[in-house]
Formats: sequence, C-alpha cells, structure tokens
Amino acid sequence: MKKLLILSIALLVMLALAACGSTEETGGSEGASSDAETIQYESENGTVEVPADPQRVLVLSTYAGNVMALDVPLIGVDAWSKSNPNFEQQLEGVEEVTEDNLEKIIELDPDLIIGLSTIKNIDKLEQIAPTVTYTYGQVDYLTQHVEIGKLLNKEQEAQAWVDDFKERSQSAGEDIKAEIGEDATVSVIENFDKQLYVFGDNWGRGTEILYQEMGLNMPEKVEEMALTDGFYALSQEVLPEYMGDYVIFSKDSEQDNSFQETELYQNTPAVKNNQVFEADAKKFYFNDPISLDYQLEFFQEKFLGQ
Repeated sequence: MKKLLILSIALLVMLALAACGSTEETGGSEGASSDAETIQYESENGTVEVPADPQRVLVLSTYAGNVMALDVPLIGVDAWSKSNPNFEQQLEGVEEVTEDNLEKIIELDPDLIIGLSTIKNIDKLEQIAPTVTYTYGQVDYLTQHVEIGKLLNKEQEAQAWVDDFKERSQSAGEDIKAEIGEDATVSVIENFDKQLYVFGDNWGRGTEILYQEMGLNMPEKVEEMALTDGFYALSQEVLPEYMGDYVIFSKDSEQDNSFQETELYQNTPAVKNNQVFEADAKKFYFNDPISLDYQLEFFQEKFLGQ
C-alpha cells in the first residue's frame, strides 16, 4: 500500500512538471492566451508558417508602410523606405538593411521577413526567419494590403482601411471631376537619374488614386505608352505630348530638373495655366496606406483647395 502511494505521488509530480514544461515551450504563463503561436499563410510560393503575432518584422522592399499601417513592429527596412519623410517618425530607431547584408539580418533576429519576389538570397533568408515575398502587380494595390493583413494576422483591420479609403477617394474624385471637368486629363511625371518618366495607373506616385479610384482621364499618349508596363521613359523633346491639362510632377530636388526652365516646357498649357502640381517624390513613391492617405490629401488640396 505504501509503495502504491509513493508511485501515485511520483506520477502526479511528473504530470505537473510536464504541464509546466508545456507552458514554457508554448510561451504560456499565468493568464496567457491559449491562441496558437503561429499561423499558416498561403503565399505565392506555397504555405509558410509565420508568427501569429509578429514583433520583429524585417521589410526588404516596398511594404514597410503596409506593416506600419497595421501597427506591427519593424526592426529593419530598405533604403527607399528609410528615406521617405512620411515614415521618418515611425522608423526612428529602425535599421536600414539590404538582402545582401545577411550578418546584419541575423543580428537583428527577425521573426518575419517580407519583400518583393526580386530580392536576392531568398533561400538564405528563409533559414534566418519565415520569409514571404510578393510579385509587384500580381494583385491590385488594395488587395495587396489585405494580403499583408492576412500575413500579419490582421486581415479585418486591413480590409476596414481599404473599404474606408475607397469611399473617401471615390468621393473626392467626384468633387474633382466637378471642379476640372469630366473630360480634363491628368498625367504624372517624374525625373530620375537624368531621365523623364510618365506613369500608368499602378506605379505609385498617386496613380492608383487618380486613375483607378477617381476615374480621371489620362492623355491618349500616356495611355498608349505607359498603361501596360506602368511607366514609360521619354525625352524632353516629346514631353509636351504626354502632359495633360493637369500634371502631377513627382519631383526630387536633388535631381537635375533644368528641363523646367526650357521654353518647350514653359509653353505647355499646364504650365501656362498654373496646373502643374509639384509633389515631393520621396513621399510619393509608394502605394501603401500611409502614402495613399498623404497622396489623397495632396490631391484634395491642389485640385479643390481643401
């Protein structure tokens, strides 16, 4: 009888220790949630097991604004995101990093890595942390935000922002068309590395808002040359052919913008009518929620004086 009692007590102790060990392994503690620590995300390249509540996210291209908009902590971002004045406050203390600097990425100890499908060293990054990449343009810009919401286990929050943004931007579009006329054309240009570009309807710079949500018109030449690829490089000599009644100039003051001083440019109707609106290119590159909200406010101010 005594022997049986000792065995029973030993068994209870073993069960208690096993329970404690299980709690430690799952990150549990008194009062902790019983929710799973990971979720399965269906990426372009198959199922990836990712943190259900990521706390150390590394973005190697494009999507930093999407992550910040969903209030998920970042530990590292690409150079383009780091130099965006719209992100400056939220990225204070966040490291700038590239996919080539694997040692630094290891030191940062991310629990999730996000980037474009064109980044290098994906196989090595996958050994450091769960890595999810996206092909730019594979889905539209708003669906992309919802996808990142799914990845971060915040799909409802992402969808709520999308629904609200569509309503706000489409309403603003109606007001702008009433102000400038249903037939007025708008083009978006940029000067980078001594090359002029004009943009289609899905390449950032506010193009998604102007053309997709507001339904404003592109000049015929822009539609012909830039709509399919998203952008088109052109010479100064033909620029007037691509300038609409209104022009959004995504301008980097560090670039050579001397074309603005030429007689050819000065004689275009948009310039003569004071209908060229200059935007800070570094704030205008992306199409994440933070950038889109800024762009929408910019358009309301410039077209409507709001």
